[in-house]
Amino acid sequence: MHKIIKKISQAVQVLLLAPIKLPGKALNIIKYVAVGLGVLEAVMEKEVNELSSDEVNEDEGD
Repeated sequence: MHKIIKKISQAVQVLLLAPIKLPGKALNIIKYVAVGLGVLEAVMEKEVNELSSDEVNEDEGD
């Protein structure tokens, strides 16, 4: 799931950085999608970090 979101996020960033003319509404939608994907990535990374730190803490307890 993380790989898919990362690939879509990269594709949206390419669209935003490409020197092409897009209608204003389409550009605004793409910007909102990019922000939403950034938030999803941050949340998923935080969950992965929390899970890995919990596993480390369990290993130290043994």
